Amino acid sequence: MSTLLEKHIVELLQERNEKAISLLYENYGDTLFGVANKVVRNEELAQDVLQESFVKIWKKSDSYDPSKAKLFTWLFRITRNTAIDKLRSANTKTDKEIQIDVSDVYTLGVDSIRPELMDVRENLDKIENKYQVVLEALFFQGMTQQEASDELDIPLGTIKSRLKIGLRELKKIYDPTTPVLCLLIALNLIQ
Repeated sequence: MSTLLEKHIVELLQERNEKAISLLYENYGDTLFGVANKVVRNEELAQDVLQESFVKIWKKSDSYDPSKAKLFTWLFRITRNTAIDKLRSANTKTDKEIQIDVSDVYTLGVDSIRPELMDVRENLDKIENKYQVVLEALFFQGMTQQEASDELDIPLGTIKSRLKIGLRELKKIYDPTTPVLCLLIALNLIQ
Protein backbone atom coordinates (compact mmCIF):
# COMPACT_ATOMS: atom_id res chain seq x y z
CA MET A 1 0.00 0.00 0.00
CA SER A 2 1.29 3.43 -0.83
CA THR A 3 2.17 5.79 1.96
CA LEU A 4 0.03 8.43 0.28
CA LEU A 5 -3.08 6.25 0.55
CA GLU A 6 -2.18 5.33 4.13
CA LYS A 7 -1.87 9.03 5.04
CA HIS A 8 -5.22 9.68 3.40
CA ILE A 9 -6.88 6.92 5.43
CA VAL A 10 -5.31 8.23 8.63
CA GLU A 11 -6.59 11.74 7.88
CA LEU A 12 -10.08 10.39 7.24
CA LEU A 13 -9.95 8.39 10.48
CA GLN A 14 -8.90 11.43 12.47
CA GLU A 15 -11.68 13.47 10.87
CA ARG A 16 -14.11 10.66 11.78
CA ASN A 17 -15.04 10.34 8.13
CA GLU A 18 -16.91 7.06 7.49
CA LYS A 19 -15.13 6.63 4.16
CA ALA A 20 -12.06 5.64 6.21
CA ILE A 21 -13.72 2.40 7.29
CA SER A 22 -14.58 1.39 3.74
CA LEU A 23 -11.02 2.17 2.61
CA LEU A 24 -9.62 0.20 5.54
CA TYR A 25 -11.84 -2.75 4.73
CA GLU A 26 -10.96 -2.56 1.05
CA ASN A 27 -7.21 -2.41 1.64
CA TYR A 28 -6.73 -4.36 4.87
CA GLY A 29 -9.87 -6.51 5.32
CA ASP A 30 -8.52 -9.73 3.83
CA THR A 31 -5.24 -9.53 5.70
CA LEU A 32 -6.93 -8.73 9.01
CA PHE A 33 -9.38 -11.58 8.44
CA GLY A 34 -6.35 -13.85 7.97
CA VAL A 35 -4.91 -12.63 11.27
CA ALA A 36 -8.19 -13.27 13.08
CA ASN A 37 -8.65 -16.68 11.47
CA LYS A 38 -5.13 -17.74 12.39
CA VAL A 39 -5.86 -17.01 16.07
CA VAL A 40 -9.41 -18.37 16.39
CA ARG A 41 -9.15 -21.11 13.71
CA ASN A 42 -12.79 -20.75 12.79
CA GLU A 43 -13.96 -18.72 9.79
CA GLU A 44 -17.32 -17.75 11.30
CA LEU A 45 -15.68 -16.61 14.51
CA ALA A 46 -12.99 -14.80 12.50
CA GLN A 47 -15.74 -12.84 10.70
CA ASP A 48 -17.12 -11.77 14.09
CA VAL A 49 -13.63 -10.78 15.19
CA LEU A 50 -13.11 -8.74 12.05
CA GLN A 51 -16.38 -6.90 12.54
CA GLU A 52 -15.62 -6.20 16.21
CA SER A 53 -12.14 -5.06 15.24
CA PHE A 54 -13.47 -2.52 12.78
CA VAL A 55 -15.85 -1.19 15.43
CA LYS A 56 -12.92 -0.83 17.84
CA ILE A 57 -10.79 0.80 15.14
CA TRP A 58 -13.54 3.33 14.50
CA LYS A 59 -14.03 4.05 18.20
CA LYS A 60 -10.28 4.34 18.85
CA SER A 61 -9.47 6.22 15.66
CA ASP A 62 -8.50 9.35 17.57
CA SER A 63 -5.94 7.37 19.60
CA TYR A 64 -3.89 6.31 16.57
CA ASP A 65 -0.52 8.06 16.50
CA PRO A 66 1.43 7.66 13.22
CA SER A 67 4.68 8.53 15.00
CA LYS A 68 4.38 5.46 17.25
CA ALA A 69 3.37 2.77 14.76
CA LYS A 70 2.47 2.22 11.15
CA LEU A 71 -1.23 2.01 10.40
CA PHE A 72 -1.08 -1.70 9.62
CA THR A 73 0.73 -2.44 12.89
CA TRP A 74 -1.99 -0.61 14.82
CA LEU A 75 -4.75 -2.44 12.91
CA PHE A 76 -2.96 -5.76 13.35
CA ARG A 77 -2.70 -5.33 17.14
CA ILE A 78 -6.36 -4.41 17.53
CA THR A 79 -7.47 -7.37 15.42
CA ARG A 80 -5.12 -9.85 17.09
CA ASN A 81 -6.11 -8.72 20.60
CA THR A 82 -9.80 -8.88 19.68
CA ALA A 83 -9.29 -12.41 18.34
CA ILE A 84 -7.51 -13.49 21.53
CA ASP A 85 -10.29 -11.97 23.65
CA LYS A 86 -12.92 -13.75 21.55
CA LEU A 87 -11.08 -17.05 21.89
CA ARG A 88 -10.80 -16.65 25.67
CA SER A 89 -14.46 -15.73 25.89
CA ALA A 90 -15.45 -18.80 23.87
CA ASN A 91 -13.24 -21.02 26.07
CA THR A 92 -14.72 -19.56 29.24
CA LYS A 93 -18.25 -20.25 28.02
CA THR A 94 -17.26 -23.83 27.18
CA ASP A 95 -15.68 -24.30 30.61
CA LYS A 96 -18.83 -23.02 32.33
CA GLU A 97 -20.96 -25.48 30.40
CA ILE A 98 -18.97 -28.44 31.76
CA GLN A 99 -20.58 -29.44 35.01
CA ILE A 100 -20.62 -32.47 37.21
CA ASP A 101 -24.23 -33.63 37.30
CA VAL A 102 -24.02 -36.34 39.92
CA SER A 103 -21.05 -37.20 42.04
CA ASP A 104 -20.91 -39.32 45.16
CA VAL A 105 -17.92 -37.33 46.38
CA TYR A 106 -20.11 -34.39 47.30
CA THR A 107 -22.89 -36.43 48.87
CA LEU A 108 -20.88 -38.33 51.45
CA GLY A 109 -22.34 -37.95 54.90
CA VAL A 110 -19.25 -36.21 56.26
CA ASP A 111 -21.03 -34.75 59.28
CA SER A 112 -22.12 -38.18 60.47
CA ILE A 113 -18.65 -39.71 60.09
CA ARG A 114 -16.41 -39.23 63.09
CA PRO A 115 -12.82 -40.26 62.36
CA GLU A 116 -11.82 -39.67 66.00
CA LEU A 117 -13.93 -42.69 66.96
CA MET A 118 -11.85 -44.92 64.70
CA ASP A 119 -8.34 -46.08 65.41
CA VAL A 120 -6.75 -43.66 62.94
CA ARG A 121 -5.66 -41.31 65.71
CA GLU A 122 -3.68 -44.08 67.42
CA ASN A 123 -1.99 -45.01 64.17
CA LEU A 124 -0.97 -41.42 63.45
CA ASP A 125 1.77 -41.90 66.06
CA LYS A 126 3.40 -44.38 63.70
CA ILE A 127 4.15 -41.76 61.03
CA GLU A 128 6.50 -38.76 61.12
CA ASN A 129 5.40 -35.77 63.19
CA LYS A 130 5.28 -33.35 60.22
CA TYR A 131 2.66 -35.57 58.55
CA GLN A 132 0.80 -36.14 61.81
CA VAL A 133 0.34 -32.39 62.31
CA VAL A 134 -1.14 -31.91 58.84
CA LEU A 135 -3.45 -34.94 59.04
CA GLU A 136 -4.57 -33.90 62.53
CA ALA A 137 -5.43 -30.39 61.31
CA LEU A 138 -7.27 -31.59 58.20
CA PHE A 139 -9.15 -34.61 59.50
CA PHE A 140 -9.62 -34.11 63.20
CA GLN A 141 -9.79 -30.34 63.48
CA GLY A 142 -11.84 -30.00 60.29
CA MET A 143 -9.61 -27.38 58.64
CA THR A 144 -9.43 -26.87 54.91
CA GLN A 145 -6.01 -27.11 53.33
CA GLN A 146 -5.81 -23.30 53.12
CA GLU A 147 -6.83 -22.92 56.78
CA ALA A 148 -4.21 -25.48 57.81
CA SER A 149 -1.62 -23.61 55.77
CA ASP A 150 -2.48 -20.34 57.50
CA GLU A 151 -2.79 -21.83 60.99
CA LEU A 152 0.38 -23.94 60.84
CA ASP A 153 2.33 -21.30 58.89
CA ILE A 154 3.24 -23.87 56.26
CA PRO A 155 2.99 -23.13 52.51
CA LEU A 156 -0.13 -24.56 50.85
CA GLY A 157 1.96 -26.70 48.48
CA THR A 158 3.76 -28.23 51.45
CA ILE A 159 0.43 -28.97 53.16
CA LYS A 160 -0.73 -30.82 50.03
CA SER A 161 2.53 -32.75 49.76
CA ARG A 162 2.52 -33.73 53.43
CA LEU A 163 -1.11 -34.79 53.17
CA LYS A 164 -0.34 -37.02 50.21
CA ILE A 165 2.73 -38.54 51.85
CA GLY A 166 0.90 -38.90 55.19
CA LEU A 167 -1.93 -40.81 53.50
CA ARG A 168 0.62 -42.97 51.72
CA GLU A 169 2.24 -43.76 55.08
CA LEU A 170 -1.14 -44.64 56.58
CA LYS A 171 -1.79 -46.86 53.58
CA LYS A 172 1.26 -48.90 54.59
CA ILE A 173 -0.30 -49.40 58.04
CA TYR A 174 -3.80 -50.21 56.81
CA ASP A 175 -4.91 -52.55 54.10
CA PRO A 176 -5.57 -50.29 51.05
CA THR A 177 -9.16 -51.51 50.93
CA THR A 178 -9.85 -50.64 54.56
CA PRO A 179 -12.89 -48.38 54.81
CA VAL A 180 -11.01 -46.05 57.16
CA LEU A 181 -8.38 -45.24 54.56
CA CYS A 182 -10.99 -44.90 51.82
CA LEU A 183 -12.86 -42.51 54.08
CA LEU A 184 -9.77 -40.38 54.73
CA ILE A 185 -9.03 -40.17 51.02
CA ALA A 186 -12.64 -39.25 50.28
CA LEU A 187 -12.60 -36.56 52.97
CA ASN A 188 -9.51 -35.10 51.38
CA LEU A 189 -11.26 -34.86 48.00
CA ILE A 190 -14.02 -32.79 49.55
CA GLN A 191 -11.59 -30.19 50.81
